[in-house]
Amino acid sequence: MYYLMVLVLLFLAELFYFRVADRCNIIDKPNERSSHTKVTLRGGGIIFYFGALVYFLTSDFEYPWFLLALTLVTFISFVDDIKSTGQMTRLLFHFSAMALMFYQWGLFSLSWWWIVIALIVCTGIINAYNFMDGINGITGGCSLVILAALAYINKEVVTFVEADFIYTVICSVLVFCFFNFR
Repeated sequence: MYYLMVLVLLFLAELFYFRVADRCNIIDKPNERSSHTKVTLRGGGIIFYFGALVYFLTSDFEYPWFLLALTLVTFISFVDDIKSTGQMTRLLFHFSAMALMFYQWGLFSLSWWWIVIALIVCTGIINAYNFMDGINGITGGCSLVILAALAYINKEVVTFVEADFIYTVICSVLVFCFFNFR
């Protein structure tokens, strides 16, 4: 029942966001590099953040540094959807977010060179997602596959996070997919 309520809440939140985006003219006009052919609302990916926020509000803010990191990535991504931001600004936000996530899970106890490699790889993954974002449905589809794999690993191999967190984020991805698969 919890997940059904989350799905409905997130669906309504996305519809509300679309009204705001339409009024504020947060749109993407297609060009020769676009995968779509008509004007499209931008910023619908904010539903991922809302999904994570639902989890944090219902779990007594478990993983606070992760939430702060996610807030940084969401903020800079949303600003970039509204108006282009410079690469260095985005990288600063992404590296800062990754550092906060590493702190959350105690990864700073690793050797410094592992930390540097992991920061670069994780920031690269964030940027790959940003690149996929403009391709209809690919971000949602990839996210569902990754989250399903993480849910399996979390249940069958090693528990690394509360299962409700993964399932709540899956709800947000399902809502995102509903509006993005064309």
